[in-house]
Amino acid sequence: MDVTSLIIEAVSGAVGGNVAGAALKDKSLGAIGNSIAGIVGGGVGGTILQTVMGGAAAGGGGLDMQSIIANVGGGGVGGAILMVIIGIIKSKMAKP
Repeated sequence: MDVTSLIIEAVSGAVGGNVAGAALKDKSLGAIGNSIAGIVGGGVGGTILQTVMGGAAAGGGGLDMQSIIANVGGGGVGGAILMVIIGIIKSKMAKP
């Protein structure tokens, strides 16, 4: 994985985290929390996607259209999923 792929995954993860936070207001962590969870989830989700799909199937980390779409998809979905998981944990811990 190269730095460009990681940046694309982090940015799309931040967007995915904020979209998920807007869609699920009761699980939202706030703009900064959604962004941080999304960035971490985007990096992890994109890395997992590239590992599972294989370097060639996930674009191989280059700057061709297939790899950009894979990075954006994996990052966005990973960011949204991690934000929702953290939101669920936060809401469960807040209830007595």
